[in-house]
Amino acid sequence: MDLLTNFWQLFLLSAPWLMLGLLIAGLLNVYLPTDFLHRHLGKEGLWTTIKAALIGAPMPLCSCGVIPAAIGLRRAGASKSATTAFLVSTPETGVDSVSVSYVLLGPFMAVIRPIAAVCSAIAAGVLVGKESEFNNERTKTSHNLETVTSSCCSTKQATAKEPTSSCCSTKQAPTVEKASCCASKKEVVKIEGGVAKLKRAISFSCNKLLEDTMVWLVIGLFFAALVQTYVPESYLSQWGSGIFAMLVVILISIPMYICATASTPIAAGLLLSGVSPGAVLVFMLAGPATNVATLGVVGKELGQRAVVAYLIGVIGVALLFGFLTDYLVSEFGFVVAPMMGEEHQVLPHWLSLVCGVLLVALMLRLALKILLKKSTQTGKSIS
Repeated sequence: MDLLTNFWQLFLLSAPWLMLGLLIAGLLNVYLPTDFLHRHLGKEGLWTTIKAALIGAPMPLCSCGVIPAAIGLRRAGASKSATTAFLVSTPETGVDSVSVSYVLLGPFMAVIRPIAAVCSAIAAGVLVGKESEFNNERTKTSHNLETVTSSCCSTKQATAKEPTSSCCSTKQAPTVEKASCCASKKEVVKIEGGVAKLKRAISFSCNKLLEDTMVWLVIGLFFAALVQTYVPESYLSQWGSGIFAMLVVILISIPMYICATASTPIAAGLLLSGVSPGAVLVFMLAGPATNVATLGVVGKELGQRAVVAYLIGVIGVALLFGFLTDYLVSEFGFVVAPMMGEEHQVLPHWLSLVCGVLLVALMLRLALKILLKKSTQTGKSIS
């Protein structure tokens, strides 16, 4: 019973941020010009990754809300490295989490946390971009080998193409018609009103985007509820400091489904129970960026090999900044201590409840549509 209660509480906490993420993704899909994304975020490279990390850092989205926003960014034309950087920097830090960090952990952690989050996003984005470039080179090499092996057929292909090119002069009319109809569609998009665009954005968010993400969202929340129910806080505090404590914190934080703001009170509790500031920072970086739902979406949208590069970038930078934090605290005497010991609700309970009920209704509607579609396809195959 405690597991179900924790799952429902986590679902209610995540629902408003998930709805916000879905809305932002829909607005990006409709309002943001494709040429803008191709120009600023469409190429692989360091500068593109830095821009995506800086764009995502101040946004107040949690682990659940950033998933649909990142998918919308990717499908609107952003590169793999830019999508990864946005996917890491957005849940790891934000304007709201910096202010909460200042209150609960002190000014030093409020400064080093966003710096570490941006560096982590850049590292993960560059590694995923390099992995995609390596895959592209492999496909080009294999394509060139296929071209060389089939070069003996080039004369046959040329003779086959000559009659088709001579008789295609009368068949060019359909392409002209297609071009003209595409032009009319562009005109329709140009004169589309603001209300129609908003409806299209909401429809995209509540149908296609939610359908693609809701399974992993539910799985991630369930794993988070399992950790919250069966892994006590004292289990983390017994490891203290050092590399072993950081690795244990990473292993525990991967199933957890929390955002930067929600992880801060937990980090303050760990700090009070004896965990080192470096291990606390590792928890706040790894928890929001390496949960099960995010890793599942990375594998689905960017490829399975990208998951390895993603984890190396996020965990590697988190460990580096963990050691750096412990060194700075011990050498220069920076104070890392909660300025207040109580957690405050970021959003009112009634808003979380309304968003949770609405999200459940949307998910049930999509699940029913999928079941009906499968049943009709099964009926057609039988007939």
